[in-house]
Amino acid sequence: MAINTKSASKSNHEATLKLVTCPTGHFQLTAMPYDPSLPPPEVNVLLLGDEEVGKSTFLSRLSLGIRPHNDDLPPYSLPTLRDSEQPFTFNVSLYNRAYSLAFSDTSSPTSYTLLRPDFIVLCYDISRRSTLESLRTRWLPIVNGHFNYDEALPVMVLGLKRDLRREWTEEEKKDGGRGECTMPQEGLGLATELLCDRYGECSAVTGELCREVLEDVARTCAKTTTENGAKSQGASCGVM
Repeated sequence: MAINTKSASKSNHEATLKLVTCPTGHFQLTAMPYDPSLPPPEVNVLLLGDEEVGKSTFLSRLSLGIRPHNDDLPPYSLPTLRDSEQPFTFNVSLYNRAYSLAFSDTSSPTSYTLLRPDFIVLCYDISRRSTLESLRTRWLPIVNGHFNYDEALPVMVLGLKRDLRREWTEEEKKDGGRGECTMPQEGLGLATELLCDRYGECSAVTGELCREVLEDVARTCAKTTTENGAKSQGASCGVM
C-alpha cells in the first residue's frame, strides 16, 4: 500500500491511497454501480473526545499520509491545521475507486452536534485513564442523543498518544490497583462494552501503528458507501 499526500488550498489534502486486493476471507467491498464520471462519494468522519487527547495531532499526522518524508525515521514535523478550515478533506483512491473523506472534530466551526457524520471515532488519551472513562460517561450519551438518526452508523474507539504509555509500577498494582496509563485490553474492553465496531491505537508523534489505523479508517469509510454498510454484525468489536 502506498500513499502520496499533497497539500491543497485551505483544508483540502489530496491523497492517493492504494490498497491491494485482500486475500479470500478478508474485507471485500460489496459490488455497487460505479460511474467514474460522477464526483467521488463523500464520507463525513467525526472525531469526539475530551480536550487535549490528541485529536488535532492525529489529523495533522493524517495529512502526511502513510509514508511521510520518504520513510525518514520519526518523529516527524507535523503541520498545523486551522480549526476554522474544518472539515479537513482527503481525496482517496481505494480499490481503484475514488472517495472524499471529510474529517471534523469537536473544534469544528459548525457545532459538532449539528453535523451528520457517516462514521464516528471516539478518541482518548492512553496516558490519561479519565479520558477513557469519559467515553462512557460523557461521549456515549452525546452519540446516542445527537447521532441516533441511523442505527447503521459505525463507531470506532481510538487510543491516541500510544508513545506515552508506561507500565504500571508494583506500587500501583498493589491490591488490584491500576496505573494512570491504560492498557490495550482496557480500551478494547470498553469498545466491546459500548458495542462499538472497531478498536485501534496509535501515536501520531512517532508514527507507531498510524499506517494500520489509517488503513482501517479508510476501509471503514469505504464500507459506509456500500449496501451492507460498515456496522459490525453481532456484538463483536473488530481490532485493527
